[in-house]
Amino acid sequence: MRLAPALAPAAAIVLIAAPALAQDLVIAGGPIYTGVPGRPSAGMVVVQDGRIAYVGDDGAKVKLKPGTRRIDLAGAALYPGFTDGHAHLRGIGERELSLNLEGAKSAAEAAARVKAYLAARRPAGPVWGRGWIETGWPEGRFLERSDIDPVAPDQPVLLVRADGHALVANSAALRAAGIDETTAAPPGGAIQKDAAGRLTGMLVDNAMELVATLQRAPTEADRRAAFDAAFRVEAAYGWTGVHSMSVAWADVGLLEALDAEGKAPLRVYNAVDVEQAGPLFAGGPRATRGGRITTRAIKLYEDGALGSRGAALFEPYADAPATTGLVRTPEAQMRAAMEKAKAAGIQVATHAIGDRGNADVLDLYAGLGAKDLRWRIEHAQIVRPADIARFADLGAIASMQPSHAIGDLHFAPARLGDARLAGAYAWEGMRKAGVTVVGGSDAPVERGDPLIEFYAAVARKDLAGFSAPNWRPEQKLSRAEALALFTSAAAYARFAEKELGTIEVGKRADLSAFSVDLMTAPEAEIPKGHATLTVVDGRVVYRRP
Repeated sequence: MRLAPALAPAAAIVLIAAPALAQDLVIAGGPIYTGVPGRPSAGMVVVQDGRIAYVGDDGAKVKLKPGTRRIDLAGAALYPGFTDGHAHLRGIGERELSLNLEGAKSAAEAAARVKAYLAARRPAGPVWGRGWIETGWPEGRFLERSDIDPVAPDQPVLLVRADGHALVANSAALRAAGIDETTAAPPGGAIQKDAAGRLTGMLVDNAMELVATLQRAPTEADRRAAFDAAFRVEAAYGWTGVHSMSVAWADVGLLEALDAEGKAPLRVYNAVDVEQAGPLFAGGPRATRGGRITTRAIKLYEDGALGSRGAALFEPYADAPATTGLVRTPEAQMRAAMEKAKAAGIQVATHAIGDRGNADVLDLYAGLGAKDLRWRIEHAQIVRPADIARFADLGAIASMQPSHAIGDLHFAPARLGDARLAGAYAWEGMRKAGVTVVGGSDAPVERGDPLIEFYAAVARKDLAGFSAPNWRPEQKLSRAEALALFTSAAAYARFAEKELGTIEVGKRADLSAFSVDLMTAPEAEIPKGHATLTVVDGRVVYRRP
């Protein structure tokens, strides 16, 4: 069953499986923030049959059913369910189950972690890892094959940078993939070499496809294990839902099956990798009964990432004048996919980071008549100030990740120079222009903690409290604006604002509670908190003892 384009109601989507059972709840004992303008706070929430039945201060007005569970917040603060507006759900689980280089403080430490992993696990075949980022490393450079060769001279090792837009392959991996100094980089990719013309091992964006054959396709058991791990991690962080990006089509069916089995505790909104979106174009949007798993978007890639200098810029990189970045997908190919999406009532979510990348996507959206279709630009990191108004004119959603700004502040000024920072990570500028801004984490690129994301949005400082003097503090958000990023705006971006996003009578009971009061706590205290309660459709899916 197809939806009409634009704003067709969720009820028109084909329903696939039965919903999970809810439990009636009374929640009180801490500040409750509704996210509703004019009625921002309450003393009690009552949940019945998976929906919010009462919000207020006088619970005597509510007739409770036998067996209603009472939850004492014990001083924790309750909010509408936090939704990660941009993450990679299976990748989050895979990070928990594989070689994780997150937090490595040098190339030497990354190599030491590889050595320890190989010694402890003794894996056969190529070894894949992820999570390294060179920001602040004493070596002052990317990871290179020369760092990994001494600890793995004969076994292929491939280590993906945290942003997912580059990897380093050791010499054994390059040999196994048949890559040498004569190998041509594919369009939209780069094979990096040193001053002497020798391979460094770094493959950027589409060049990573050259080693794809070295990665074993995950079995269904592997994918189930990854989703199970991801659900546990996300629920414990306090997320009630995830907008999952670049989803494989096979994972759509698996997630639907997990929901039917009662094994999908969180709400998932899928944006399918465009190369696998044929069935979605043919069948239109789809959802399990109750909307726990919804699939009505495609994911496209315009450019790469800023850290690996793959983001497409109008002018050369300030610290690499020979390059302006990469355009990963030809314009004609992008347009054709968008036309199919529009015809099928499918939302478009396009990755664009550089100023040229964002402008190119806006041009495509305008040319296709995508005004008010709620098409999205994922990241929207570096935007010419004049293009911010174009977001608003088109009704294009800016899906942004606040933690990128507190990580990138250590290298973005060098990449861009001061002038281009005027439209960089411009949350408040977008909001003032009337743009819907959605907050996400891009996990596993970033840690994926909603409290870090909220802190980044209101503080615009790194976790040590540092912010560069030219890092545009005027782009910070108020506490209420930051809350909307992860609640009401996230609901709007998935066409569910009538069902989700605020604590109001009749809406689905998706709720998040944190040990820290996000509306009043000092900035520095926000990322020190933790989730205490996660409720989805009236079911408690996480409770911290």
